[in-house]
Amino acid sequence: MYVKIIIILLILLSYPYAQRSPRDFERELKAQNSAIQSLKDEIKATKKRIQSENKKEKSSVRKVSSLSEEIALLQKLLKELAKEEKLLVVDISRLERKINESENNLENLRKLYAKRLSTMYKKGQISNLEKVLSSTSWRQAIYRSKYLKIISRIDQDAHDTIRSLLIEIGKQKLSLESALRKKRYLKKERESTLSQVRSKKKKEQRELSRIRKSQKELKNYLTEKQAGMKQLEVIIKKIREDIARLDREERIRRQQMALQSKEFPKLKGQLAWPAEGRVSSKFGRQWNAKLKTTTENPGIDIKGKPGSEIKTVLGGVVTTITFIRGYGTTIIIDHGSGFYTVYGHVSNVETNVDSQVNSGDVIAYMGDSGSINGSQLHFEIWGEGKKLNPENWLRKK
Repeated sequence: MYVKIIIILLILLSYPYAQRSPRDFERELKAQNSAIQSLKDEIKATKKRIQSENKKEKSSVRKVSSLSEEIALLQKLLKELAKEEKLLVVDISRLERKINESENNLENLRKLYAKRLSTMYKKGQISNLEKVLSSTSWRQAIYRSKYLKIISRIDQDAHDTIRSLLIEIGKQKLSLESALRKKRYLKKERESTLSQVRSKKKKEQRELSRIRKSQKELKNYLTEKQAGMKQLEVIIKKIREDIARLDREERIRRQQMALQSKEFPKLKGQLAWPAEGRVSSKFGRQWNAKLKTTTENPGIDIKGKPGSEIKTVLGGVVTTITFIRGYGTTIIIDHGSGFYTVYGHVSNVETNVDSQVNSGDVIAYMGDSGSINGSQLHFEIWGEGKKLNPENWLRKK
């Protein structure tokens, strides 16, 4: 938008003020004020979008922070679960050793029983009775009988104790193994949850990166608009200064008098193309997918080879050679009868301000000055203060 305003003002700057009526100035001033207001509205809308993106960024940052805290808590919980799992494994190992030890004791006791049974079998059931009867006194017989009973009872008690101990240890082991399975299941669940939360965090971080990229693009876009506003103020100041330059105005007026042949309006659809190439962007309102907004193209963009010739479409007077942000090096030619042509993104300019040029003269070469789309020519036609669709005036290809 601001580029269009600048071009309008540059064209007005080259127009012979002495030949224009106050009504013309009022119309132009109204158009300028309207264009400036449109630019201010666009800047305001862009600032509003930046504020919206800032809110989104803050929300996304909070989400990322919350997910980071959740990940930290899950990692802490997993660490505790791993520690508890390790302790359970140690306890189970200890019980297994205890079971093995008790089983060995029981086995030894069983062997001892087996050995005694074998001895009793070989010597017969009377063996113990013989030992009592073979005593040398009745006192010795009583003691022998008593001790045999005690030994038998101790062996039986030991056997029962070991069996009870094995049962109790077995129960403890089963309980610990059950607890271990639960801990491992819980650990697996938390690991799955941790994986999901990490995935959410990565997704939110990608969204945060997208928001910040969008913020950067909008801020750059706003900077361009604000820079354009400043440039506009400079150009308006220049217009006011140039109004006082009566000598230059008179010189331009005399040159334009030679062009009042009404030639340009009669050549609609017959003008030669200013450069070789294809039209990459047409005249009028265009959707900018990158900025997600509609912009207005006051002319057409012709994509061509770098260094190819840029030619005038008709004779006239070069009124302006300047650099415009977004359009790079720009040339404006006055063709008389209120018609102007604009050539942007050019390089290696071959003409000068106030020079008279003929139809087909090479005035510059295809370049990428101020372009973000590579080598191209931005071409406009203005008639009586209005932008015209260049493709309606150029020959059909």
